[in-house]
Amino acid sequence: MAYFEWADDLVIDLGLIDQDHRHLIELVNTLHTATSQGCGQEVVGRLFQALMAYTHEHFQREEQVMASVHFPNLEGHQQVHRQFMADLTALKSRYEKGSITTASQLSSLLRDWLSLHIRRSDRKLRDYLLPPDRWQRTSGEQAAEVSTPP
Repeated sequence: MAYFEWADDLVIDLGLIDQDHRHLIELVNTLHTATSQGCGQEVVGRLFQALMAYTHEHFQREEQVMASVHFPNLEGHQQVHRQFMADLTALKSRYEKGSITTASQLSSLLRDWLSLHIRRSDRKLRDYLLPPDRWQRTSGEQAAEVSTPP
């Protein structure tokens, strides 16, 4: 069983945003596996670079989608994204200064942040993009699980 598993309530657009989220979850699981096997410190530097670059690209794609559909909370969402990137940068700085707990802290931060951010903030985008009646027609069997409020 993976540290962080994809679930139906993480679905946002059945497209690029979900693909990005799945890839970020894979990175979290890679880091957690390395940490569990005692080699987190060796892997964390390489993963930090990939994670920060991919997260930045993902945020840009997500914000472009929001802008294109005139999502009403774009500015607030952008602020949350900027704060998360600042948190990642601070954690990377601690890693570069020799912190031995960075790998496990990063693993937990990513899992918790992604899970909450997708299920709360990004879900508002999903509801804006695909209202429940359209969601049910679009996603078929997933509709009952995904459109139900948490």
